[in-house]
Amino acid sequence: MPTPDPALQALIDQDFVPVSLILSSDNVNALCEKHKLEKCDDCHVDFSGTNYLARLLANNPNLLCPPPANVISQKLSQIVQSTKDEGNTLFKSGQTQQAIAKYTMAASLAVQRPPWEANQFMREELSTAISNRSAAYFDLHDFVSALADAETVVSIRRNWSKGHFRKAKALLGLGRFREAAEAVRLGLDYEPTSNELLSFLVDIEKVEKKLEEKKLEARQSKSEAIAS
Repeated sequence: MPTPDPALQALIDQDFVPVSLILSSDNVNALCEKHKLEKCDDCHVDFSGTNYLARLLANNPNLLCPPPANVISQKLSQIVQSTKDEGNTLFKSGQTQQAIAKYTMAASLAVQRPPWEANQFMREELSTAISNRSAAYFDLHDFVSALADAETVVSIRRNWSKGHFRKAKALLGLGRFREAAEAVRLGLDYEPTSNELLSFLVDIEKVEKKLEEKKLEARQSKSEAIAS
Protein backbone atom coordinates (compact mmCIF):
# COMPACT_ATOMS: atom_id res chain seq x y z
CA MET A 1 0.00 0.00 0.00
CA PRO A 2 1.35 3.47 -0.86
CA THR A 3 2.02 5.84 2.00
CA PRO A 4 -0.87 8.35 2.34
CA ASP A 5 -0.19 12.02 1.82
CA PRO A 6 0.05 13.56 5.32
CA ALA A 7 -1.79 16.77 4.38
CA LEU A 8 -4.64 14.88 2.69
CA GLN A 9 -4.87 12.43 5.58
CA ALA A 10 -5.08 15.34 8.03
CA LEU A 11 -8.06 16.79 6.09
CA ILE A 12 -9.80 13.42 6.19
CA ASP A 13 -9.16 12.95 9.90
CA GLN A 14 -10.36 16.47 10.64
CA ASP A 15 -13.94 15.61 9.58
CA PHE A 16 -13.92 11.99 10.73
CA VAL A 17 -16.57 11.13 13.31
CA PRO A 18 -16.57 7.55 14.61
CA VAL A 19 -19.95 5.80 14.55
CA SER A 20 -20.96 2.67 16.43
CA LEU A 21 -22.53 0.19 14.03
CA ILE A 22 -23.32 -3.48 13.63
CA LEU A 23 -23.94 -5.65 10.58
CA SER A 24 -27.19 -7.34 9.68
CA SER A 25 -27.48 -11.11 9.99
CA ASP A 26 -26.36 -11.54 6.37
CA ASN A 27 -23.32 -9.28 6.96
CA VAL A 28 -24.39 -6.94 4.13
CA ASN A 29 -26.26 -4.03 5.73
CA ALA A 30 -24.87 -1.58 8.28
CA LEU A 31 -27.19 -0.72 11.18
CA CYS A 32 -26.92 1.59 14.17
CA GLU A 33 -25.68 -0.38 17.17
CA LYS A 34 -28.28 0.85 19.66
CA HIS A 35 -31.52 0.50 17.69
CA LYS A 36 -30.44 -1.80 14.83
CA LEU A 37 -31.85 0.60 12.23
CA GLU A 38 -30.51 1.48 8.79
CA LYS A 39 -31.60 5.10 9.24
CA CYS A 40 -31.78 6.38 12.80
CA ASP A 41 -32.45 9.99 13.76
CA ASP A 42 -31.58 9.34 17.40
CA CYS A 43 -28.12 8.05 16.49
CA HIS A 44 -27.71 10.59 13.65
CA VAL A 45 -26.86 7.93 11.04
CA ASP A 46 -28.16 7.07 7.60
CA PHE A 47 -26.61 4.00 6.00
CA SER A 48 -29.23 3.68 3.23
CA GLY A 49 -26.89 4.78 0.42
CA THR A 50 -24.03 2.62 1.62
CA ASN A 51 -26.31 -0.38 2.11
CA TYR A 52 -27.84 0.05 -1.34
CA LEU A 53 -24.40 -0.23 -2.90
CA ALA A 54 -23.48 -3.12 -0.61
CA ARG A 55 -26.59 -5.07 -1.62
CA LEU A 56 -25.91 -4.49 -5.31
CA LEU A 57 -22.39 -5.84 -4.97
CA ALA A 58 -23.51 -8.75 -2.79
CA ASN A 59 -26.16 -9.75 -5.33
CA ASN A 60 -23.69 -9.54 -8.21
CA PRO A 61 -20.59 -11.38 -6.93
CA ASN A 62 -19.08 -11.76 -10.41
CA LEU A 63 -18.92 -8.02 -11.08
CA LEU A 64 -15.57 -6.34 -11.27
CA CYS A 65 -15.18 -3.81 -8.49
CA PRO A 66 -15.66 -1.10 -9.47
CA PRO A 67 -17.46 -2.29 -12.63
CA PRO A 68 -16.69 -0.55 -15.95
CA ALA A 69 -18.97 2.47 -16.54
CA ASN A 70 -19.97 1.19 -19.98
CA VAL A 71 -21.53 -1.95 -18.51
CA ILE A 72 -25.28 -1.53 -18.08
CA SER A 73 -28.00 -3.73 -16.63
CA GLN A 74 -29.68 -5.02 -19.78
CA LYS A 75 -32.44 -6.71 -17.81
CA LEU A 76 -33.34 -3.43 -16.08
CA SER A 77 -33.31 -1.61 -19.42
CA GLN A 78 -35.74 -4.16 -20.85
CA ILE A 79 -38.08 -3.83 -17.85
CA VAL A 80 -38.06 -0.01 -18.04
CA GLN A 81 -38.73 -0.09 -21.79
CA SER A 82 -41.52 -2.66 -21.58
CA THR A 83 -43.21 -0.78 -18.73
CA LYS A 84 -43.07 2.46 -20.70
CA ASP A 85 -44.40 0.68 -23.80
CA GLU A 86 -47.34 -0.62 -21.75
CA GLY A 87 -48.03 2.98 -20.75
CA ASN A 88 -47.93 4.07 -24.40
CA THR A 89 -50.43 1.37 -25.36
CA LEU A 90 -52.79 2.42 -22.57
CA PHE A 91 -52.45 6.10 -23.48
CA LYS A 92 -53.24 5.45 -27.14
CA SER A 93 -56.33 3.47 -26.15
CA GLY A 94 -57.62 6.34 -24.01
CA GLN A 95 -56.78 4.81 -20.63
CA THR A 96 -54.82 7.83 -19.51
CA GLN A 97 -54.86 7.31 -15.74
CA GLN A 98 -53.57 3.76 -16.14
CA ALA A 99 -50.91 5.05 -18.52
CA ILE A 100 -49.75 7.57 -15.91
CA ALA A 101 -49.33 4.72 -13.41
CA LYS A 102 -47.15 2.81 -15.90
CA TYR A 103 -45.03 5.87 -16.68
CA THR A 104 -44.55 6.47 -12.95
CA MET A 105 -43.47 2.86 -12.52
CA ALA A 106 -41.02 3.13 -15.43
CA ALA A 107 -39.51 6.29 -13.92
CA SER A 108 -39.17 4.58 -10.52
CA LEU A 109 -37.36 1.67 -12.14
CA ALA A 110 -35.08 3.95 -14.15
CA VAL A 111 -33.66 5.64 -11.04
CA GLN A 112 -32.73 2.26 -9.55
CA ARG A 113 -29.71 1.89 -11.81
CA PRO A 114 -26.51 0.96 -9.97
CA PRO A 115 -24.40 4.04 -9.15
CA TRP A 116 -21.41 2.86 -11.17
CA GLU A 117 -23.30 2.90 -14.47
CA ALA A 118 -22.91 5.92 -16.74
CA ASN A 119 -25.48 8.52 -15.69
CA GLN A 120 -26.65 9.11 -19.25
CA PHE A 121 -28.59 5.82 -19.31
CA MET A 122 -30.66 6.80 -16.29
CA ARG A 123 -31.23 10.33 -17.62
CA GLU A 124 -32.47 9.08 -20.99
CA GLU A 125 -34.83 6.48 -19.54
CA LEU A 126 -36.13 8.76 -16.80
CA SER A 127 -36.65 11.77 -19.06
CA THR A 128 -38.57 9.70 -21.63
CA ALA A 129 -40.92 8.23 -19.02
CA ILE A 130 -41.54 11.60 -17.36
CA SER A 131 -42.04 13.29 -20.74
CA ASN A 132 -44.71 10.75 -21.65
CA ARG A 133 -46.37 11.26 -18.27
CA SER A 134 -46.42 15.01 -18.92
CA ALA A 135 -48.27 14.34 -22.17
CA ALA A 136 -50.75 12.16 -20.29
CA TYR A 137 -51.39 14.84 -17.68
CA PHE A 138 -51.90 17.36 -20.48
CA ASP A 139 -54.46 15.03 -22.02
CA LEU A 140 -56.37 15.15 -18.71
CA HIS A 141 -56.12 18.98 -18.69
CA ASP A 142 -53.99 18.76 -15.54
CA PHE A 143 -51.67 21.43 -16.86
CA VAL A 144 -49.93 22.06 -13.52
CA SER A 145 -48.78 18.43 -13.25
CA ALA A 146 -47.88 18.44 -16.95
CA LEU A 147 -45.71 21.52 -16.39
CA ALA A 148 -44.02 20.03 -13.31
CA ASP A 149 -43.07 16.90 -15.26
CA ALA A 150 -41.90 18.92 -18.25
CA GLU A 151 -39.65 21.05 -16.05
CA THR A 152 -38.20 17.88 -14.56
CA VAL A 153 -37.40 16.61 -18.04
CA VAL A 154 -35.71 19.89 -18.97
CA SER A 155 -33.65 19.86 -15.77
CA ILE A 156 -32.25 16.36 -16.31
CA ARG A 157 -31.92 16.46 -20.11
CA ARG A 158 -31.73 20.09 -21.11
CA ASN A 159 -30.58 19.57 -24.70
CA TRP A 160 -33.57 17.35 -25.60
CA SER A 161 -36.15 19.33 -27.56
CA LYS A 162 -39.06 17.15 -26.41
CA GLY A 163 -38.79 18.47 -22.85
CA HIS A 164 -39.06 22.07 -24.02
CA PHE A 165 -42.00 21.11 -26.25
CA ARG A 166 -43.82 19.52 -23.30
CA LYS A 167 -43.13 22.59 -21.17
CA ALA A 168 -44.43 24.93 -23.85
CA LYS A 169 -47.63 22.90 -24.27
CA ALA A 170 -48.30 22.91 -20.52
CA LEU A 171 -47.70 26.66 -20.33
CA LEU A 172 -50.03 27.18 -23.27
CA GLY A 173 -52.67 25.14 -21.46
CA LEU A 174 -52.27 27.48 -18.49
CA GLY A 175 -52.72 30.50 -20.73
CA ARG A 176 -49.11 31.64 -20.25
CA PHE A 177 -48.48 32.29 -23.94
CA ARG A 178 -45.36 34.42 -23.66
CA GLU A 179 -43.63 31.89 -21.42
CA ALA A 180 -44.67 29.10 -23.79
CA ALA A 181 -43.02 30.91 -26.68
CA GLU A 182 -39.88 31.43 -24.59
CA ALA A 183 -39.78 27.71 -23.78
CA VAL A 184 -39.97 26.86 -27.48
CA ARG A 185 -37.22 29.32 -28.36
CA LEU A 186 -34.96 27.86 -25.67
CA GLY A 187 -35.54 24.40 -27.12
CA LEU A 188 -34.66 25.72 -30.57
CA ASP A 189 -31.34 26.96 -29.16
CA TYR A 190 -30.43 23.29 -28.62
CA GLU A 191 -32.16 21.87 -31.71
CA PRO A 192 -32.71 24.63 -34.30
CA THR A 193 -34.09 22.24 -36.93
CA SER A 194 -36.82 20.68 -34.77
CA ASN A 195 -39.96 20.77 -36.92
CA GLU A 196 -42.07 20.05 -33.84
CA LEU A 197 -40.82 23.17 -32.06
CA LEU A 198 -40.83 25.36 -35.16
CA SER A 199 -44.43 24.53 -36.06
CA PHE A 200 -45.55 24.89 -32.45
CA LEU A 201 -43.95 28.33 -32.22
CA VAL A 202 -45.96 29.39 -35.27
CA ASP A 203 -49.14 28.13 -33.58
CA ILE A 204 -48.36 30.04 -30.37
CA GLU A 205 -47.67 33.24 -32.28
CA LYS A 206 -51.01 32.88 -34.09
CA VAL A 207 -52.85 32.50 -30.79
CA GLU A 208 -51.01 35.50 -29.35
CA LYS A 209 -51.92 37.57 -32.43
CA LYS A 210 -55.62 36.68 -32.13
CA LEU A 211 -55.64 37.59 -28.45
CA GLU A 212 -54.02 40.94 -29.18
CA GLU A 213 -56.58 41.60 -31.89
CA LYS A 214 -59.44 40.81 -29.49
CA LYS A 215 -57.94 43.11 -26.85
CA LEU A 216 -57.61 45.88 -29.42
CA GLU A 217 -61.22 45.41 -30.55
CA ALA A 218 -62.38 45.50 -26.93
CA ARG A 219 -60.49 48.75 -26.28
CA GLN A 220 -61.90 50.32 -29.44
CA SER A 221 -65.44 49.29 -28.54
CA LYS A 222 -64.98 50.74 -25.09
CA SER A 223 -63.66 54.01 -26.51
CA GLU A 224 -66.56 54.28 -28.95
CA ALA A 225 -69.07 53.63 -26.17
CA ILE A 226 -67.56 56.38 -24.03
CA ALA A 227 -67.47 58.81 -26.98
CA SER A 228 -71.15 58.28 -27.75
